[in-house]
Amino acid sequence: MVRASRALLRKYGNFMDTLRIYAKGGTGGMGLPRLGGEGGQGGDVWLVAKERTTLKKIKAQFPQKRFVAGTGANSSLHALKGGKGADCEVDVPLGISVISCDGRQIGELSKAGDRILVARGGLGGCLVTNFLPVKGQIQIVHLDLKLIADVGLIGFPNAGKSSLLSKISHAKPQIADYPFTTVKPELGKIMYPDYKQISVADLPGLIEGAHANKGMGHKFLKHVERTKQLLFVVDICGFQLSPKTQFRTAFETILLLTQELELYKEELRTKPALLAINKMDLPDAQDSLNELVKQLQNPQDSLHLVEKEMIPQNTINFKEIIPVSAHTGQGIEELKMSIRKSLDEDSEKENEEYLKEKLNVLRTSEV
Repeated sequence: MVRASRALLRKYGNFMDTLRIYAKGGTGGMGLPRLGGEGGQGGDVWLVAKERTTLKKIKAQFPQKRFVAGTGANSSLHALKGGKGADCEVDVPLGISVISCDGRQIGELSKAGDRILVARGGLGGCLVTNFLPVKGQIQIVHLDLKLIADVGLIGFPNAGKSSLLSKISHAKPQIADYPFTTVKPELGKIMYPDYKQISVADLPGLIEGAHANKGMGHKFLKHVERTKQLLFVVDICGFQLSPKTQFRTAFETILLLTQELELYKEELRTKPALLAINKMDLPDAQDSLNELVKQLQNPQDSLHLVEKEMIPQNTINFKEIIPVSAHTGQGIEELKMSIRKSLDEDSEKENEEYLKEKLNVLRTSEV
């Protein structure tokens, strides 16, 4: 068991979603008291969001993880006002949250070109500082990556998420018939005939108690936060992690997944969601699906059969329920179209709200 655990850690080690760095603003330049000359300000340290950058690349390129800006120029007879020190710009991936060493969020970098100042340069020597230079600010910050994707796959281990991702996109995740095959997030893109692309993140399987960080729960759940929509993937035959754990029906699985999201961060439950019922090629799957659909249409009628601890405060109203088989390909095209339709509807809704808001601003300004 120890050997297997180490193997999982090595695999997850190939994907980095957090990195701690040292940032120091440049020291200011020396002033020239007899002529009132001011030294240049020290350079600043900036984090800049850039595509095709990873935390792993940053660590490989800068093993010491130290970023120091340039020193301001001294005041001189040739230039009484010293020039500013060179800024240090650190390219980071999109989707980074910048956290200070005391846990305070400094900011987020969501799109290419976004910038955050993490360490300001010191003042150059001037009258206020007795013409002595001031040292730059020092900060130790954590870079916390949360994947940005249109759709996030949610499910317990062995629900078939990886198989499904390989069917709907060009991604090639590792697939096997045992739980926890996916030990790091995988990104894939659904390609449509009209060249439309939709990004899908396959997140490692959750377990009961993920909201309390069981099974690296927080490490995986945080990636759900920046997805636009959720796609629940549920095994129609139910789920059992091991012989020592309790078997859960498909209906119970959906309740537990909803509860894990709700307890981790309540707003996750309000994200638009689709439900893919997987492994429909298995015997009696259609009968099980009919029963599950009845339970989801009237969940209150079935909740008395479920343990109280498993019931979320609110159930999720899925926009669509799509029966699929990642093994045979059944329902895959319908699922791809449902994903696109759902995202398009939400995009139109956002555009309408934006236009209404702009119209209200115009009407207010006219008055």
